[in-house]
Amino acid sequence: MSRLRVNAFSISIDGYGAGPDQALENPMGVGGMALHQWVLGTKTFQKMHGDFAGSLIGDKVAREDVDDDFAARSFDNLGAWIMGRNMFAPSRGPWPDDGWKGWWGNNPPYHVPVFVLTHHARAPLTMEGGTTFHFVTDGIHAALERAKEAARGKDVRLGGGTATVRQYLAAGLIDEIHLAISPVLLGRGEHLLAGIDTVSLGYKCTEHVSTSQATHVVLAK
Repeated sequence: MSRLRVNAFSISIDGYGAGPDQALENPMGVGGMALHQWVLGTKTFQKMHGDFAGSLIGDKVAREDVDDDFAARSFDNLGAWIMGRNMFAPSRGPWPDDGWKGWWGNNPPYHVPVFVLTHHARAPLTMEGGTTFHFVTDGIHAALERAKEAARGKDVRLGGGTATVRQYLAAGLIDEIHLAISPVLLGRGEHLLAGIDTVSLGYKCTEHVSTSQATHVVLAK
């Protein structure tokens, strides 16, 4: 049966999934890139993101370790993705005619259907490598229903951003969530769990392991 999963979602020690003042030049907010240092040097990230990964780690050998294991697991058995508009584009309001097709170039790393939550209709966008972005205007439940249908029995991965994960989490729709708690403080930004009673929603910690880069925690029902 298809499950809804959150994988490799990085948060700070003080619980923020993104820093303040997000913008085109700073899509993860002030200090937000520090949340993802644990994954940038892994073999999985280098394989998925090629030249971009190389620009970040230079001539360092990509790591094959516990962090890489969690990164690799995040792509297992996926048939579709869901993401919020902010994860797809920096714009707000009606879609501008600016040619924007996502942050990832012509061949995004998804290779399956991706359902983007938005308040503004837009025609599907087909990219190289098997990725098609579908823009969903009728809410989180409709997006999940369409994603599960497209996944054909495989799992659906919820990519973010923080506000999108909060909506699905508060509704109790996420079956499993893997958090990578990075050893940084942000102080401000988008908080992931504030005001959400995960215990009442039935979540329990099923796995936790620490590395020098992050503390990995898995919550599941």
